[in-house]
Amino acid sequence: MTELITNATTNTTPNVSFSYSDLKEKVILVTGTMRGIGREIVLSLAKQKSHLVCNYINSEKNIENARVLKDEIESLGGKFTPLTFDISKYDEVNDSISKFLKDGPAITGLVNNAGITKDQLALRIKEEDVSTVIDTNLKGAIYVTSALTRNFMKAQNVSIVNISSVVGLMGNPSQIVYSSSKAGLIGLTKSYAKEMSSKKIRCNAICPGLIETDMTSSLNEKVKEGYLEKIPLGRAGTSREVANLVCFLLSETSSYITGEVIKVDGGLYI
Repeated sequence: MTELITNATTNTTPNVSFSYSDLKEKVILVTGTMRGIGREIVLSLAKQKSHLVCNYINSEKNIENARVLKDEIESLGGKFTPLTFDISKYDEVNDSISKFLKDGPAITGLVNNAGITKDQLALRIKEEDVSTVIDTNLKGAIYVTSALTRNFMKAQNVSIVNISSVVGLMGNPSQIVYSSSKAGLIGLTKSYAKEMSSKKIRCNAICPGLIETDMTSSLNEKVKEGYLEKIPLGRAGTSREVANLVCFLLSETSSYITGEVIKVDGGLYI
């Protein structure tokens, strides 16, 4: 069952949310949960009363941030379980996920959100930057998805959402490496959807455009203005608008949607 909840607002982004009853207590692993879109995704899912398995690298700063996130998730009615591993390390991913599944509940939702960018002109690209971005944005998603596949094949109502980017579709100057990694996520999405369709496992990708996050807040004002001029809706999007779509795709409300690449970009790609 899906319930629409609306609240009047004078802002340019309406305060509208949906309640998906089938997401209650659904166990969902989300990577990259400490800030930006990832944080909003887990908070939105907490409102659905989901069980959030939040991945992050084990560091003093992240541990403290995780305590705050745990309190927020639980105050919204969700459940929080930390799962610390570096998604770019194959053995670490498999060991951590295997230990969780051995004693914990089946994971039936996955959001591959973790991502970084190291923008640079083509002439100045460094080997270490290529490795870091591809390892995190693309290899990490492949590792996590692969590590969960056997679990998915035994579970019901499994849905995967990969957070790609509109630049993975259209490219962008100074973002050759980042664009390549995000385009790779689209290939992962379509291939996995085809391979796992017989098991009723769904996989879709979301391509956000210019979204208001701490990452985009550091953009040069002229760069921002250049983006806004190309966006028909005339504004940047919000993390909540991306999170709303994630909830829909994880829910059985979208049960006949798989292998899709959905843009949340205000029309930037038109």
